[in-house]
Amino acid sequence: MTTFEWIIALLLGAVALSALARRIKVPYPTFLAIGGVLLTLAPSGPSWTLEPALALALFVAPVLLDAAYDTSLRDLRNNWVPVSTLVLLAVGVTTAVVAVLAHGMVPEMPWAAAIALGAIVAPPDAAAATAVLRQVNLPYRILKILEGESLLNDASALLIYRVAVGAAAAEHLRWSEFAPSLALALAGSLVAGHLFARAWLLLSRRVDEAPSAIILQFAGTFTVWIVAERVGLSGILTIVAYAITIARTAPARTPARLRVPAYAVWETAVFILNVLAFMLIGMQLRPTWIRLDEAVRMDYLATAAYVLAAVILARIVLVIVYGATLRALVAQGLFHPLNTMALPTVKGGIVTAWCGMRGIVTLAAAFALPENFPYRDLILLTAFAVVLGSLVIQGLTLRPLILALKLKDEDPVAVEVARARGIAYRAALEAIDGDPSEEAEILRLEYRAMLMRGEGDPDGGVPTSELPADPLRRRAIGAARRSILTLRRSEEIGDDAFHQLEEELDRAELSAQA
Repeated sequence: MTTFEWIIALLLGAVALSALARRIKVPYPTFLAIGGVLLTLAPSGPSWTLEPALALALFVAPVLLDAAYDTSLRDLRNNWVPVSTLVLLAVGVTTAVVAVLAHGMVPEMPWAAAIALGAIVAPPDAAAATAVLRQVNLPYRILKILEGESLLNDASALLIYRVAVGAAAAEHLRWSEFAPSLALALAGSLVAGHLFARAWLLLSRRVDEAPSAIILQFAGTFTVWIVAERVGLSGILTIVAYAITIARTAPARTPARLRVPAYAVWETAVFILNVLAFMLIGMQLRPTWIRLDEAVRMDYLATAAYVLAAVILARIVLVIVYGATLRALVAQGLFHPLNTMALPTVKGGIVTAWCGMRGIVTLAAAFALPENFPYRDLILLTAFAVVLGSLVIQGLTLRPLILALKLKDEDPVAVEVARARGIAYRAALEAIDGDPSEEAEILRLEYRAMLMRGEGDPDGGVPTSELPADPLRRRAIGAARRSILTLRRSEEIGDDAFHQLEEELDRAELSAQA
């Protein structure tokens, strides 16, 4: 088969696997990992290569921006204790445990390489967990903790990874030599991300064609990552600051006819990048697997199995210790959490501990290692085994575990949506109040009906109108949109409620522009 035919076949296969995953309600990355293994074992499969230096920029930058754009700063702040614990302690402990284990099993492996392996397998993947979590009635707080952890632990893990790779290249690297520049890079990355976002908003404000706007979004993402890495900053932190800044300002400036196709394209792009990551790693493993003799293969597989077990157990132990410690501190009056931060429960801790599936960041970081990096073959094989094992073992059992625990949620997003929807449609009515025209009266009747329907069914959406386009309707929708933007800025509603209402108003706006 030609390269083009293989690409078509792989994409169609990925779509079929994704549909199967949705049908049996498991994370689609689980089947992509299995597909990568089959591709590794296929004797006549394709053999594509990718420059290792491009792996993080290609696979991580867009996926990270997509996750950071939807991140709620309010929810991160309300859950800062568990999120920071998972981001700092979980990544640090997992990295240390894996590094000690790998160095013990392979004494010839340099410590820098062992630490790099630990940092590679440390960060869990949000896409794999949320693919399951959004299908069940999981408490909203646990979902936000896991999403916040997945966004920020990539930064902490890849920071350790970057230092370890640099130490392996320099052979002798002291903490005192790079600590000041590292601290400067961390602060500079946050500032640079904010400035990049402001510059992008100025550049794109005059672009009103959807294809051009979407191309600018992707080009801007890759440019920000590349420039940040070239000047010695953290690409991860720069992209996170860049995305969060845009997410707080772009919705008020972007019309629905640009936002709706952009969201669809980004969702598709993230899916394709996941497909390519698993398939490309599978292709890189085939020559490595063939090159190794039987004894070395068994040693590498044993190391990978132990690392997988260590990764899973380290997270379970850490979550148990965190929950028990926090409950003990509160019981003794030594810690007083905010009202918005509920105490961890045993059931919630079980789910959080089991949501440690690895994914695209682990694969990209392993693939990005230089070709001459010590024990690169072992690290690549171990990283893929950890991703595959965690996705199969935890991915296939997560939903039954959640259902067995019978966790309940009061659905705070639906409450916020219902309240904000009422405010939005009252703002729409006020925007056309006093207009004596027949069109205005018809529109007032329509919005009153929407308001009553929304108050009667808070969980349901409000259908868009099929009446013809008119400036009056657009004025009312603009008033409703400004009201939910105000609610979001004041943090009366979170980002989940905001985006749900934003989608409703986008459909109404597109209908009004028909």
